Amino acid sequence: MSKYGFLSVLEEELEKHFSYDFAMDWDKKNHAVEVSFILEVGLPEGVELADVEADDEGVALEEFVLFYNPEKSHFDPEDYLVAIPYEPKKGLSREFLAYFAQFLQETADQGLSDLLDFLMDETVDDFAIAWNADAFEQGRAELTEKEWFGYPRY
Repeated sequence: MSKYGFLSVLEEELEKHFSYDFAMDWDKKNHAVEVSFILEVGLPEGVELADVEADDEGVALEEFVLFYNPEKSHFDPEDYLVAIPYEPKKGLSREFLAYFAQFLQETADQGLSDLLDFLMDETVDDFAIAWNADAFEQGRAELTEKEWFGYPRY
């Protein structure tokens, strides 16, 4: 039987604080948890995109976040919006996971706004959602973490 540790808490906090469609993938062999989410926006009238999988109705952008074990996980950081290490023995705190979900909501909201701006501005050639690592770490430093949940076990 599995003990889902911070996986269950992460899902609870995302459901509370994150309004976009998301999915979670637990990669047991790689000691990692991937969270993906989708930003969807309709195309403004008269806008056409090149080199993007879009239809006449809109664009869907999928982003990925990774929680990983710094001692055991293998991944390419370029594949993720952000990769966040967890403490192998301790895991992650509920307070951190709630903060993460709220910060991810703000990041996704800003990304959606930026995507709309990109679609309206013909002078911009490409778009990428941005993770503000400095702001994230500043907020994280202010947390008081009390309730810890380990990496899931099976």
